[in-house]
Amino acid sequence: MDVLSEALGSMRTGRPASIRTEGRAPWGLRLSPVSGAGFHVVLHGTCWLVPLAGSTPGTRPLHLAPGDVVFLRDGRGHILADDPSSPVTEPEDEGYSQGPPIGMLTLGGDGARTSLLCGSYHLDQGRPHPLVRQLPELIHLPADRGRHPELAAAVQLLGTELESPRSGSDGIVTSLIDALLLYILRAWLESRPVEGAEGWAAALRDPAVAPALAAMHEDPAARWTVESLASRAGLSRAAFARRFAALVGEPPLAYLTRWRMTTAAGLLRDVDLPLSTIAARAGYGSEFAFGKAFKREYGVAPGGYRRSRQPA
Repeated sequence: MDVLSEALGSMRTGRPASIRTEGRAPWGLRLSPVSGAGFHVVLHGTCWLVPLAGSTPGTRPLHLAPGDVVFLRDGRGHILADDPSSPVTEPEDEGYSQGPPIGMLTLGGDGARTSLLCGSYHLDQGRPHPLVRQLPELIHLPADRGRHPELAAAVQLLGTELESPRSGSDGIVTSLIDALLLYILRAWLESRPVEGAEGWAAALRDPAVAPALAAMHEDPAARWTVESLASRAGLSRAAFARRFAALVGEPPLAYLTRWRMTTAAGLLRDVDLPLSTIAARAGYGSEFAFGKAFKREYGVAPGGYRRSRQPA
């Protein structure tokens, strides 16, 4: 079971929003916070990412080169510019046009050209998965030949499709942008040093904790115990519990309950199934027990949660 894909999937609430930005120096663009995670891919040229006062994704302006990728965990406000001193405008003040497969924004003067893909992933930040919560506020993955080859290939394919659209480009570009989120986080997680690694970056590669996480994600309704999970890891109950809590940030059964409720919330939101079926899939033998556990986690009964997520 791919825990990374499932963790992100549990937070995704829609398709990513994307704009291709073409700037010619001098140019500057102020980007407001978004309710999700933001991203930028430099397709051509260079630029700077400048933090906004009071909404800081980093401490200093960050120089970006061709092929660089930036991920902003909380979609915090910031400025993109050819130079930190360039005048700044708002997106609505510039020439924005909506067209397939993404929108287009053109700004600036007649100097050096920079081409970027900018956008956001709609993630439910109300109850973020702990894997996402542990990510740094800003992830910068510089273009580095030989490192993160899959991410580099996705960026190159995106650039090619956007520069020369052909039959099928609409579907290809939207699929690549969707996949980009997983490529970004995989590249970051795999770039963490194994020695001394902590948190989820270590948990997903740990020979004892990773199989236990995969098992819980594969079958959340199973009657897991600390003992049965520890036996999969080849550790004693106490040793496994300590190791799991140290890396994941909570005890094994607390995480299991969290994932069961996350699974149930997704079913309530997306699938028209009876509550008894959802309760069983979440590992509860009765609707009453399930409803009590769900309300404890979400502050609302399952039926109320379902109604609140339905279109108006």
